[in-house]
Amino acid sequence: MKGAIKAAIADGLLTFMWIFCASSLGALTYVVSSALGVAQGLPSLLITTTLIFLLLFIFGFIGDLLGGATFNPTATAAFYAAGLGGDDSLVSAALRFPAQAAGAVGGVLAIFEVMPLQYKHMLGGPSLKVDLHTGAIAEGVLTFIITFAVLIIIIRGPSNPLIKNWLLAMSTVALVVAGSSYTGPSMNPANAFGWAYINNKHNTWEQFYVYWICPFVGAILAAWVFRFLFPPPTKQKKA
Repeated sequence: MKGAIKAAIADGLLTFMWIFCASSLGALTYVVSSALGVAQGLPSLLITTTLIFLLLFIFGFIGDLLGGATFNPTATAAFYAAGLGGDDSLVSAALRFPAQAAGAVGGVLAIFEVMPLQYKHMLGGPSLKVDLHTGAIAEGVLTFIITFAVLIIIIRGPSNPLIKNWLLAMSTVALVVAGSSYTGPSMNPANAFGWAYINNKHNTWEQFYVYWICPFVGAILAAWVFRFLFPPPTKQKKA
């Protein structure tokens, strides 16, 4: 139980920092693009991808220091479903998920406090742009794809951490662009909850259905597919 509490605290802290930093990517991309005289489009996407790459690299290091903390509830569930979750349990998940959601709320509130006024209009979270069921399917499919990509890249991908993080960054940007006209997208229930909370939409059916239930379904299905294709090594019994 003590280990589960420590993991929850670490997850909450990491999620707070991630949401705070990731929420500023739009403003940072604009500042860097303006400084370099880069037009919108592919050059701007390259800048965003580079910024995400840097964040993933830094947060991977911080997560390791915090004992394997994560900032995405679906990642926690997926690694457990794929047989890679170590000693994670239902009790641990019951503590970690709320901690991640609380950390996301704190991160959103904090970035709103410190973001300069001229860039505050660039802050915003995922929002449903289609009908409820289409959005739910889109969020589930996108989370399935990103989860499967993460498992492949981290577990079966190149050993070089720089290449790993660059592949993760490209996958993330590609799916964000693909889902931008559907759900935002989020692919992270904690992130969606943080933004929904400050807009007083955190207790709606839309929030739970589109941004919690379907992403978890997509992530767990991706983990099961990964486990089927790449089963974990069986432990040999001692004679």
